Amino acid sequence: MTIATGARHSMAYVAEPSYGQTPDTPELKPIRHTSTSLALSKETIQSEELRSDRQLAAFKHGNKQVGGDISFEFSYASFDDFLEAVLCGTWANDELKTGVTRRSFTIERHFSDIGQYHRFTGVELNALSLSVAPNAMVTGTLTAIGKGMATDTAIVTGATYDAATTNIPFDSFSGGLTVNGAESGVVTSIELSLENGLEALFVVGSDETLQPSIGRSNLTGSMSVYFEDSSMVDHFINETELAVAFTLAGDGGSYTFTLPRIKFGSGAPEVSGTGPVVLSMEFQALYDTTEQTNLKIVRAAA
Repeated sequence: MTIATGARHSMAYVAEPSYGQTPDTPELKPIRHTSTSLALSKETIQSEELRSDRQLAAFKHGNKQVGGDISFEFSYASFDDFLEAVLCGTWANDELKTGVTRRSFTIERHFSDIGQYHRFTGVELNALSLSVAPNAMVTGTLTAIGKGMATDTAIVTGATYDAATTNIPFDSFSGGLTVNGAESGVVTSIELSLENGLEALFVVGSDETLQPSIGRSNLTGSMSVYFEDSSMVDHFINETELAVAFTLAGDGGSYTFTLPRIKFGSGAPEVSGTGPVVLSMEFQALYDTTEQTNLKIVRAAA
């Protein structure tokens, strides 16, 4: 008996021409990932009938939907389609801003050691988190919500598979960070969290979701900052609006993430032991009228 192992697991995706529809003879692109929980889930329905023998009369499956996370190490040119999808924007001259264009994918999980395929349709990206921390690869997680799932033991007829990118993941050493245009050497980590507020929609006559409703683009984050003076705390106290930008540079090229307008929601100096005092700064990103977005990403090939 052969048992599936994570070492032989792979993922691939293709854009859908319309929601929930896998294209004919799809050209799938690999998804570089470190883990995933993408799967089908179902609600259950239980009978409330009262019986003299105290037994349960009926039990059925209810509404179903696809959901889960895809975790990854961020590398150049490996996730451009997904960045575009989660921002609902469109790359234009290597620049991407938050928009309103929705995209869905068919995503395939392949358990190659046991010859099994799990395919998920109508997959949209509900959230993105990105973490830049010292002495570590830059990591991220995409949270997906989708329509349906099917299993198979062979590829889709006529399907082809592109080769994966080979660029080494970014680290936190290369690049830099600015606050209001000035370089900062005291920020020890930065994390972003983007949420789209997708919600499944169910109707009578179908146990699958319609294309989910979508909410606002809600971009939040946090920074850890060495406490050298009270300027950052004053930004929190005075409700100062700031612009923050950070660049990730490495194998293949770079990305610059610009948050043109943020406000801090906290600024507490944390003391733990005799080491450096660190400020924990949580922030909310806002729409900027000049950039016309809450987040701008610029990519540049090496």
